[in-house]
Amino acid sequence: MTQRKLTCTPPVLTPRKNCVVAANMPSPSSRGHSLPMPRPPVVSSNANAVPFLLLPTINQQQQLRMGDAAIATMHLHDAEEEQEHIFRSRFPPVAVPDDVTVPEFVLAGAEAYADKTALVEAAPGGRSYTYGEVARDVARFARALRSVGVRRGHVVVVALPNLAVYPVVSLGIMSAGAVFSGVNPRAVAAEIKKQVEDSEARLVVADAVAYDKVKDAGVPVVGIGDAAQLPGAISWDELLAAADRTGAPAVALDPAQQSDLCALPYSSGTTGVSKGVMLSHRNLVFSLCSSMFAVGNELVGQVVTLGLMPFFHIYGITGICCATLRHKGTVVVMDRFDLRAFLGALLTHRVMFAPVVPPIMLAMVKSPVANEFDLSGLALRSVMTAAAPLAPDLLAAFERKFPGVQVEEAYGLTEHSCITLTHAGGDEEGGPVQIAKKKSVGFILPNLEVKFVDPDTGRSLPKNTPGEICVRSQAVMQGYYRRKEETERTIDAAGWLHTGDVGYIDDDGDVFIVDRIKELIKYKGFQVAPAELEAILLSHPSVEDAAVFGLPDEEAGEIPASCVVRRRGAPESEADMMAYVAGRVASYKKLRMLRFVDAIPKSVSGKILRRQLRDDFIERAKTAAA
Repeated sequence: MTQRKLTCTPPVLTPRKNCVVAANMPSPSSRGHSLPMPRPPVVSSNANAVPFLLLPTINQQQQLRMGDAAIATMHLHDAEEEQEHIFRSRFPPVAVPDDVTVPEFVLAGAEAYADKTALVEAAPGGRSYTYGEVARDVARFARALRSVGVRRGHVVVVALPNLAVYPVVSLGIMSAGAVFSGVNPRAVAAEIKKQVEDSEARLVVADAVAYDKVKDAGVPVVGIGDAAQLPGAISWDELLAAADRTGAPAVALDPAQQSDLCALPYSSGTTGVSKGVMLSHRNLVFSLCSSMFAVGNELVGQVVTLGLMPFFHIYGITGICCATLRHKGTVVVMDRFDLRAFLGALLTHRVMFAPVVPPIMLAMVKSPVANEFDLSGLALRSVMTAAAPLAPDLLAAFERKFPGVQVEEAYGLTEHSCITLTHAGGDEEGGPVQIAKKKSVGFILPNLEVKFVDPDTGRSLPKNTPGEICVRSQAVMQGYYRRKEETERTIDAAGWLHTGDVGYIDDDGDVFIVDRIKELIKYKGFQVAPAELEAILLSHPSVEDAAVFGLPDEEAGEIPASCVVRRRGAPESEADMMAYVAGRVASYKKLRMLRFVDAIPKSVSGKILRRQLRDDFIERAKTAAA
């Protein structure tokens, strides 16, 4: 294969004029775009470049084009319409720009806001970026990545806490044509290394929080922060400065296409362990256009958003950072939750919109710390919770204490590029804002199709009838990386993404979640896969069998709990078993309760009857309390 020449020029930060209505958008494959094939090593023209990344790109034969299937089948034949109950948004389709990358879309028009603060860390003395600095450093980092061998399709893992520089790093990776893959910097070293290896990453970006965990991951590390704390890492500052000195290479740029992958977040999906979710520029641009359809021109340059949700999560980097930067607002960045710091940030920075999880709302309502602040001066207009169920009692208490703050619930998943259902938006005529009913997770966004399927028969169901939620749009992932069978179980041949959640749509178009097919536990908004914890328990020599499931909890939403069959005569206590697991996983995955049992109930096919275990566990707790 002939290697096309490469060059590094700053990304174009202006919007493309070629826009079409998304409902009529052909798939990337139908437009003639093809995925870049693996390339032989390429030598940079920069004699000072570090040639450690001149490796083939992601194996493109493993990039499953399931998202294209969703696009190609957007137009349904009349026969299908008659046979299926398919629901669409109450709002008209919105335009989605064609052939624009995520960085180009997000930073379009940045020059007009060059001196406005785009990102600011909430901590006193924290770093901040103006829009001019964001655009400049995104281009610099993209050029630096190219100079050291990163090529279109290479994966770069980012192991950073929430910092102002985080969106600069992620957008710089995408601008270079590479693939951003965020990882929890506070995960244990083995978990981070597993993601680095599974994604076939060529580079890791980290600071002191995670450096000791990634330095032995087998790939070079770019270190952000004090060089003395990052021995052996490539300095971020020196890398950018070197890119400035050397300028653009003399070879031609291999530009990213909208159909190319740009992000590889990891998700547990409906079952099983964490998997790479392949998202293209098209997926994310489409998702942003749909989810921001109600943002009017009067809000451009005005909104201040709290950036507390983890940026390694698709909602943090896309739903918070990219959405706010697209409309030239300000993201107030917080690394970890502390109620005093949280409330101080809301007041000091005049935060208007705060995506949170229910435990934060619970603290705002119940903690005496909140009484230390004069909250009458809050600029907060709305909070959104999307990562975990919101208890009705908590919602009522929050609305009593903060009567001027609108509470929005939303629904989304990584496999659908972020938000799928939302709670508020302008009406069809551009009139007053419409709000979904309380206890609803919102209405269907523009450009999306949703149906509710009987899990046993596969037939779609009418209104007010619970079924598995399935969604079809151009935001559907391309597939799970290197996991064809799991992709095919999640996305069917007609392009429908099966979410594993059970819900229904009422006569007004509001959607309600009533149950989950999938077995994931959502602890404070974080996904915990039972299979992962069960595998760890079963690795203990004294464990014969084990099952993990979620128990309801007012603060966390759900907590991981387990029933364990202990080997006869084994000396370990329940606390010992919990400590064994805790030493091998991130803190949010730790078991919070464990009980020894004689046997794990299973179906005829061998599937663990988790609901039975959970119900029995709850009943025993009630009996003990009585």
